[in-house]
Amino acid sequence: MAKAIKNKVLKSMITILGNRRAEIIDANKRDLDAFTKDDQAMYDRLVVNDKKVDGMIQAVTEVMEQDDPVDTEISSLTLANGLKVINKTAPFGTIMIIYESRPDVTIEAAVLAFKANNKILLKGGKEAVHSNKELVYCWHLALEENGLERDWIQLLTLNRDETQAFLKNPDQKLDLIVPRGGERLIAFVKEHAQCAVLISGRGNNFLFVHKNADWDKTVNVILNAKTHKISACNALDKILFDADLPDLEAKLKELNAILKESNVTVLVDDNVSKVLTKNQVIADEAVWYEEFLAMRCVIGMTNDVDAAIEKINTYSGGHSSTIMTEDTTVAFAFMQQVDSAAVYHNASTRFTDGGQMGVGAELAISTDKLHHRGPLGLKQLVTNKYYVFGNGQIRE
Repeated sequence: MAKAIKNKVLKSMITILGNRRAEIIDANKRDLDAFTKDDQAMYDRLVVNDKKVDGMIQAVTEVMEQDDPVDTEISSLTLANGLKVINKTAPFGTIMIIYESRPDVTIEAAVLAFKANNKILLKGGKEAVHSNKELVYCWHLALEENGLERDWIQLLTLNRDETQAFLKNPDQKLDLIVPRGGERLIAFVKEHAQCAVLISGRGNNFLFVHKNADWDKTVNVILNAKTHKISACNALDKILFDADLPDLEAKLKELNAILKESNVTVLVDDNVSKVLTKNQVIADEAVWYEEFLAMRCVIGMTNDVDAAIEKINTYSGGHSSTIMTEDTTVAFAFMQQVDSAAVYHNASTRFTDGGQMGVGAELAISTDKLHHRGPLGLKQLVTNKYYVFGNGQIRE
C-alpha cells in the first residue's frame, strides 16, 4: 500500500475520533454500566473519557507523523559471484491481538498494524464490546472515506469456545498472534494457535533495595511504581531488601507504614516477618510468581545482590526490574544479569511504556526474546525480506 494513502486514512481517523467523541464516550458508558466493578484494575482500564479520547487522537497523530517502516533497506551487499543481496523490512501480513478491557488498544494496535501494512484482527474482551464496536466503526469510516476495504481492521466478537475454534482453524491466514493478558490467556493461545505467538502483558515486577541505596529516593520510587497505576503491567509487585542495608529494621517498618497509609496490603517472607510481625506471611511459593494488579505487594529479604538476581530471574514475568543503589558498578552488574525486557537503576518500573521510552504508540510490551523485547512500536511491527538480484548465476 502506498505511504500517502495510509496517512490519508490516519488523517481522516483523527477527524472522525474528534467528531464522534460523544458517541465513543456514550458507548463506553454502556460498558461501564454493565460492569460489576468486582475487578478494580479491569474497571480502570475500561474507562474512556475525554482525556482517553484525546490520547487516542494523539496516538494516531504520532504514528501518522512517524516514518513509514515498510520497505526500508536494512543491508545491501554485492557478492563475489555478482549477486546483489538487499535485505528490506516487510509486513507480517495479518496480526491478531487478544486483549481485555482497554478500548484504547483498539486504536493503538490498529494504527500501528495499518501503517506497517498489516491487516489486524482485534479480539477485545466482552466487557468492552460497545466501546470497541464504536471505535472499529470509526476505523471503517476512515478506510471507506479513502477507498479502502474494511477488512484491514476487523473486530472479532467471539466467546472462549469460538476463539479456540478460530485459533485452531482460522478462516484466513494468520501470521502473528499477540495475547495481552495473564498466564491463563497466554497458555490458552499458545495451546491452540497454529502460527507464531508473541508473549506480552504479564508483569510481576521486582525492585531490589541494595545496601548502598539512597533511602528517600527508594521510598519515592517504590510508592510511584506500586501505587501510580495498579492496573498497568509495569506496576511493582515485589520488593527485595538487602540484608546488609543499614538500619534495616527501621526502614522496613517505615516503608510498611507508608505503604499501609497508601492502602497497600503488604505481605512478607519469613525473614521480614521477624521485623514486621503483624503482616501476613507468604504461605505458598506461587505468590512469588503472581502479578497482583491490585494494591498489594510482597516485601522479602535476600543476602546480597546475587541472591536478588537469582530470585528475580526465577519468579518475575521478565517484564521490568529495578535496583536502587548509589553503587554504579553493582547497578550495572544487576542490569546485565537480570533477565527482563527493561532493567532500571534508581527509577520506577512505570516507565516501561512506548510513549515514555520514546517509541510512541505501542501494540504491547513484549516479554519474548524473538523477535523483539519491550514496547512493540511501529518499527517493530515489520519483519524482513531478502531481495536477491542476479544475471543467471547458479550454485556449483
